[in-house]
Amino acid sequence: MSVSEAGRVLATPTAYTDEARLHEALTLLRREAPVHHVDVPGYTPFWAVTRHADILEIERDHALWLSAPRPVLRTAGLDAALEARRAKGTSLRSIVHMDDPEHRVLRAVGADWFRPKAMRTLETRVRELARRHVDTMAELGGNCDFVRQVAVHYPLYVILSLLGLPESDFPRMLRLTQEMFGQDDSDTGRGGTPQDHTAVLEDFFAYFHDLTARRRARPTGDLASEIANARVDGELLDDNVAASYYVLIATAGHDTTSSTIAGGLEALIRHPAELRRLREDPGLLPSAAEEMIRWVSPVKSFMRTASADTQVNGTPIRKGEAVLLSYPSANRDEEVFDDPFRFDVGRDPNRHLAFGFGVHYCLGAALARMEIRALFAELVPRLAAVELDGEPAWTATTFVGGLKRLPIRYTLA
Repeated sequence: MSVSEAGRVLATPTAYTDEARLHEALTLLRREAPVHHVDVPGYTPFWAVTRHADILEIERDHALWLSAPRPVLRTAGLDAALEARRAKGTSLRSIVHMDDPEHRVLRAVGADWFRPKAMRTLETRVRELARRHVDTMAELGGNCDFVRQVAVHYPLYVILSLLGLPESDFPRMLRLTQEMFGQDDSDTGRGGTPQDHTAVLEDFFAYFHDLTARRRARPTGDLASEIANARVDGELLDDNVAASYYVLIATAGHDTTSSTIAGGLEALIRHPAELRRLREDPGLLPSAAEEMIRWVSPVKSFMRTASADTQVNGTPIRKGEAVLLSYPSANRDEEVFDDPFRFDVGRDPNRHLAFGFGVHYCLGAALARMEIRALFAELVPRLAAVELDGEPAWTATTFVGGLKRLPIRYTLA
């Protein structure tokens, strides 16, 4: 594989379905071209940044490196379609898309719901849901697709309960999330055109505009009510900004966690000595959860745009040029992690960047950690035996994703 071929991997959704090929490309880029210009048909050119230190430096300087106007890697056609919606005021504008001071003000709207005090209040419910989903595995009789029958549902129930949505709407939210993040995947995407993607956004907005109106008319004490009735400078949030806030929490708030839980179980299956180690020493659960997060890196990339001429690792970057921050690469960086391709439930230190860094650090990181620990605290002691029952499959994506199928055979005590 050449350096130019390795760079093109980052703009190839199907490359993320082949982890061996993906990491071959990322290792080559870290070694030979850690800041590499990528220019492939269908995409606006960008610089791929693959080393942990460089990504950390960019994340730290949020005044120089902006989320707007291109926070995620998209095709040029989709960029154009979304820009047209932005001009009309109908585009998705969550805190992911914003920079300070707007970002700081909007982030504060939901921040209290994810602070330690709130997490302590939620912990009993999370443990209860974890136990329910391990019980579901027992009811399935020793065979299941762990992704489709367990992993996607557990964090979905947590985050949508926090928002205050009725369980009858959960399947709709799951389908729309998979269509949005899996837009490039033949199993999960609605279709591959910009129009298909914007249609998914329109469905989300229709649902959440209605929710906003209902929570403003009758607040119910949940996170949805907090967002609907939040005020900035004395004014209620614009309906599209409120809807975008819901979309971010309702999608990223569960999809990334379900990917980590599924990928974490797959890692334990492929590394039985680590599963034994965790079973024998439950005190390793916090570090095991961090290792699962590093190992899976469910957010594949974010984009930043230079607000002034600058350089990264000696490579000049002009004002207005975009960089892609590759988190799977940073989390396998040989300069930061001892034996980075070894899954180690006791890894310490573990300076992964899976939640990002700086002002855009993941709002729901504490909740994700709690959910992962709770699920495996219930599952590992009861898991007498487990093995693959077919080939796992990954979602085609360049943004957020992980396993879409994990067939397993198991015995629960």
